[in-house]
Amino acid sequence: MSKKSGLGKGLDALIPSETASEPNFMGRLEVEIAAIQPNPRQPRTNMDTEQLSDLAESIRTYGVLQPLIVLPADSKGRYTLIAGERRLRASKEAGLTAVPVIIRDTNELGQLELALIENLQRTDLNPLEAADGYRQLIDDFSLSHDDVAQRVGKSRTAVSNTLRLLKLSAAVREALSNNQISEGHGRALLALPNAQSQSAALETVIHRGLNVRQTEELVRRLSGERAKKRGTKRRSAEETALEEQLQDSLGTRVTLRRGPKGGSIVIRFFSDEELNTLVDRLLGES
Repeated sequence: MSKKSGLGKGLDALIPSETASEPNFMGRLEVEIAAIQPNPRQPRTNMDTEQLSDLAESIRTYGVLQPLIVLPADSKGRYTLIAGERRLRASKEAGLTAVPVIIRDTNELGQLELALIENLQRTDLNPLEAADGYRQLIDDFSLSHDDVAQRVGKSRTAVSNTLRLLKLSAAVREALSNNQISEGHGRALLALPNAQSQSAALETVIHRGLNVRQTEELVRRLSGERAKKRGTKRRSAEETALEEQLQDSLGTRVTLRRGPKGGSIVIRFFSDEELNTLVDRLLGES
């Protein structure tokens, strides 16, 4: 049986029914767009203009089908948006003056968490926007990688790998944001030791149109690793499966190396927190 994604539960929490009895659900009504101010913790920084135009056209035809989520009005009668930035912008483009909202009373952590959940569910954040949202959860609210993973319905490995993208050079981050390269390219370039070497490799990747596997090979060459000799023994399916099981269990990259007599298992970590988590798991501690 497949495990139910935590994001499904997150969406239910975002949009309660009108009969909901939970204490932070405060009602539903129509609110003037001019009275709604942006979410200061909105993780999304860029929005596709074509997608916004398509959504605006849909709103002109069918209206806003899914209410926005807002905080209760302040003393000046202004509501703060929690979730629904795309719908708000598209509604403005469609010429609406008011939109349906659900009033939800929540703290700063809840605002960021719900905005992240909605964006991850409805239209994926780009990897760097997701990474920055995770970083806010960790830095501002002292959450661990495991805590973040549980809140946004991702694996801890996925959260940790996405956070690592923030360590890329400025040039690589820009290329990733502009969709010139993929998240897989970015993770491959992370293996290079500094911003200069990452940016230099990036130029080669873009100029030659390298795919992720070719980029990984480029990084190995730049790092001084010898390419695998042709004719070497291919790995068995059992070895590959075992390596994948170890990675799933430990939540990090694991390399299984077999030799004529025995071999080695290389377990990678990318922060002190990840090292501590790995030690706890290996020693069987909670």
